[in-house]
Amino acid sequence: MNEVMQEQAAAKLAPHTGYSPGLEGVIAGESEICQVDEGDSGLRYRGYAIGDLAEWSSFEEVAHLLLVGRLPTGTELHTFSDLIVRNRQLPDPVERFLETLRPGLHQMDVLRTGISLLGMTDPDAQDGSPEGNLRKSIRLLGQVPSLVAECHRILAGRQSETRDHSGGYAEHLLRLIVGELRGEVGNAMTQALNVSLILYAEHEFNASTFSARVTASTLTDLHGALTAAVATLKGPLHGGANEAVASMLLEIGRPERAESWVRNALARKQRVMGFGHRVLKQGDARSTIIQRHAKRLSRLCHDGRWYDIASTIDRILLAEKGLRPNLDFYTAVAYLVMGIPPELATPLFVCSRITGWCAHAMEQQRHNRLIRPRARYTGPSPRTYEPLHRRI
Repeated sequence: MNEVMQEQAAAKLAPHTGYSPGLEGVIAGESEICQVDEGDSGLRYRGYAIGDLAEWSSFEEVAHLLLVGRLPTGTELHTFSDLIVRNRQLPDPVERFLETLRPGLHQMDVLRTGISLLGMTDPDAQDGSPEGNLRKSIRLLGQVPSLVAECHRILAGRQSETRDHSGGYAEHLLRLIVGELRGEVGNAMTQALNVSLILYAEHEFNASTFSARVTASTLTDLHGALTAAVATLKGPLHGGANEAVASMLLEIGRPERAESWVRNALARKQRVMGFGHRVLKQGDARSTIIQRHAKRLSRLCHDGRWYDIASTIDRILLAEKGLRPNLDFYTAVAYLVMGIPPELATPLFVCSRITGWCAHAMEQQRHNRLIRPRARYTGPSPRTYEPLHRRI
């Protein structure tokens, strides 16, 4: 009987004694949204291999898949896309907030506050139902790219301009940032951005997504969960990696400098950005997909320097350290060739990942249990309190 009681006590205590720094390897919940797979598919969104989605789908189709749970029919896609287009105009209070900005602010700070303000002005602000949250999610898909583009314009000191809010998600976003798109190059740029948005749309329980789920588990509003996610993404250990890769490529500048630069960096034990992944130890299948588009863009734009620099770094890191590039590495190459400023890399991540964040927040609240882990205490052993007048 005593042994049974001891086993029961141990079982009750067990969840509180296991400890993994950074929750590495810990299963913190169940989800139907994304499977991180180190096999051939690399990643699956609701069962669909990421390679197939990147090859054949539009970002809007993938957003519908993540938010609604299935791929849309033609009619459903038209309706879904039209709702996004109709919500691209920012509310007046958000426009007035943006006009108060001055150069020098961090764009992620503005984006965090802007999304919070969008929540205050949303017509479904008080509606936390699944239907209300889906409407908010679609509205955000229309609003966030406009928020990113307006923020960039104002912080760059450019004058206000008339916005054309027509077109597909990737085309509209790219046009807001780099201007009019023409011919084969314009089509290739739109396709490359469409693919990168699909690849970034979702990745299971990464830091920002888990932050959104923790926040959503309190049954707060959807915009509150996304505000927490954006604040988390700003941290340099999570977001900002492709921005850091772009800065590295710009610092190297010329292909002939790449080998000496990377060997010097390795000798100094300096971290080379864009390599390795916390979960994908055998390589990131998404990197191979975006690499093809970066190479094609470099050829079409007659600007191979960034791809050549990246290829040299890739070759040396694999040979010397056994490291393979992650999604951020060749995405930075594609963005540089397209003329996307490095400081927009993380805001563009948000334009994509809002789909995953919203899907996870809704899933969390649909099967909710407040997320409340335990901590292992490492403070002093029990001490006796001494009144103030006795302390010297």
